[in-house]
Amino acid sequence: MILLVEDNDDSRDALARRLSRRGYEVEPAIDGEEAVRKAGERAFDLILMDMNLPAIDGWEATRRIRAASRNRETPIIALTAHAMTGDRDKTLAAGCDAHHAKPVQLPELLQQIELLLDASRNRSPAV
Repeated sequence: MILLVEDNDDSRDALARRLSRRGYEVEPAIDGEEAVRKAGERAFDLILMDMNLPAIDGWEATRRIRAASRNRETPIIALTAHAMTGDRDKTLAAGCDAHHAKPVQLPELLQQIELLLDASRNRSPAV
């Protein structure tokens, strides 16, 4: 299950549909507060985090999610229009595992998602 945090309705709906068509289950969140709440309620396989959000921005929401135990190790990809080198470093310092500049390029995003999910599965203990 992917938690998709995006405050723009059109962008959130379009990306959720595109991911669903590729077999991913998507749980939407409209802002940082909802993302933190949902991440506290259940574990996700991956989180796509818009960084420019109302109330709690994506940087703070990521820090709060990382501080909680349930999704401490969940891969988080920052989705942001901020594409300068310093912006990428800022998202990584907040706890994101990867940075994807908007507008979303689906083939590249899907590749990032698969790489992070594979790495996450490989570090999980065998049951």
